[in-house]
Amino acid sequence: MNKGKILVVEDEKKIARVLSLELEYEGYEVTVKDTGMKGLQALEKESFDLVLLDVMLPELSGLEVLRRVRKTNLATPIILITARGSVPDKVSGLDLGANDYITKPFEIEELLARIRAQLRFQISKEENDTELSLADLTVNEKTREIQRGDQMIELTPREYDLLVHLLKHQQQVLTRDQLLTAVWGFDYFGDTNVVDVYIRYLRKKIDYPFEQQLIHTVRGVGYVMKG
Repeated sequence: MNKGKILVVEDEKKIARVLSLELEYEGYEVTVKDTGMKGLQALEKESFDLVLLDVMLPELSGLEVLRRVRKTNLATPIILITARGSVPDKVSGLDLGANDYITKPFEIEELLARIRAQLRFQISKEENDTELSLADLTVNEKTREIQRGDQMIELTPREYDLLVHLLKHQQQVLTRDQLLTAVWGFDYFGDTNVVDVYIRYLRKKIDYPFEQQLIHTVRGVGYVMKG
């Protein structure tokens, strides 16, 4: 039984091997990466249910990986693996959005318990957070149904992803680069004007037919969704 997908970002081969074997034995699907950059790239390409992230990594530190991931992904639980006595790393990690941390050396039973706790919390959170709303606009993330007032609205998959990201960060001004990274991915190399094009598409469907405009342009910066 697959209990979920876990990404392990750990450069110490023995620890990575033990973690992989133990987690697979417990029923998790495990991907292991040995540098911060490889870990970040894995997170850009596919989704995981949880990440075990060592702080001391080659190429990019775990804290830098965490900082970059949290710019666009606030949901995936991340447990930091820290060195003994590294209080600043723990504090910085929690401030940057880590969900928990465990200190080397650790007992595998404790780590497994922390993983189970994070996954349980995530499932509970997802069950409760299925609807996004602003003014008379609602989006049901389970059914992907979009409604404004009494009117149902159909969006393309990319328009939907853009709308959901804007709604999840409503009242926050987002730059074109932030939107490009979040919706199109870190490795997108096309025309950056694609953000403006899709904002236009969205406005035609969820703004222009209605009296109240929800997507606002912040000149020289980007866009914000607010009532």
